Order: sequence, then C-alpha cells, then structure tokens
Amino acid sequence: MSAHDMLWDVAFDQHGLVTLSDARRLGISRDAVTMLAQRKKIERVATAVYRFPRFPAGPNAPYMQAVLWTGDPRACLSHDTALAAYEVSDINPDRVHLTVPRNRRIRRSMGDLYAVHHEDLGDGEIGWWDEIPTVTLATAIRQCIDSGVPTYLLRQALERGLDVGRLNAVDQQALALRLDERA
Repeated sequence: MSAHDMLWDVAFDQHGLVTLSDARRLGISRDAVTMLAQRKKIERVATAVYRFPRFPAGPNAPYMQAVLWTGDPRACLSHDTALAAYEVSDINPDRVHLTVPRNRRIRRSMGDLYAVHHEDLGDGEIGWWDEIPTVTLATAIRQCIDSGVPTYLLRQALERGLDVGRLNAVDQQALALRLDERA
C-alpha cells in the first residue's frame, strides 16, 4: 500500500485531514509527506496538518483541524465550542475552544483563532461529536461555569441537555447547584 493510500485511510476518519504524527505512526517519512504536498495530493493547512483536497470538506472539518493543530492526542473541543457543537445553548463562540493536558505547551501560530485551555481530563470527560474528540456536555458546562459564561446560556444548556439526553438528572442538579453558587 502506498503512503498516499495509507494516509487516505487515516484522513477518512479525520474529515480529510492527516498529521505528520499520523504519517510517523504509519512509518511514512516526512520527505514522503513533503513529496505528496509538492505533487498537490495533499495541502498544508496548518503546522504539521495536511488536507486531502479531493476529500469533500464538511462544515465541521475546521474543528477537526483545530484539534489536530494542537499536536496532542488528548486534545479535544471544549468550553463554549462544545456547548455550541451539542446545540444546547444559543452561545456563539468567537474562537474554537480546545483543552489539552496541563503539561502541553503549544508554540504554534493561529492562536487568535483558538482558545487553548490546559486541564487534565479523565477518560469519562471526553466523548465524541461528529467523530471529533469533544468534552462531554457535563464537562463543557462545568468549564463554562468556571470561565464565566453568562448564566442564561448555561441554564439553557442544563435544560436542553437533559431534554436531548446528553445530560443525566444527577449531573444536571450538581451543575445547577454549582452555577447557583457562582452567582
């Protein structure tokens, strides 16, 4: 199987995107990735992130790109972005919010497009939204309470989250109490 085909298989599950880390994991050299880019089989969209131009770009590909941009396998969408993704609030984030482990330092550009938060999340706090690693709704609401998102948006998320089944009653009550204590 060619380097192109192996990377395509990975890109298929990542909204048409691959990273140099993906290539390395598959035993594909950086030079081979560079050659694919020179031949216009892939295009560089961010530091160490490439896109297959023939892959249909969906509306959520920029979110996958943001997660891959961090270069960290534990990175995920979080905070305001997760609330918007789950469609439980009228929140409209001005940047893509990402959470990476506390010890991860990012020295890449594009920082004005992304808000990077540092927190060590447990496995139970990370889920999936449109095949993109995303904090669970309960975790997103907790993060938003702590970061000062307006109360009315969080109350919407608590109510709608329960209605659509993304939040259980115990978590809803605990988060509502935490929200009340913040005020």
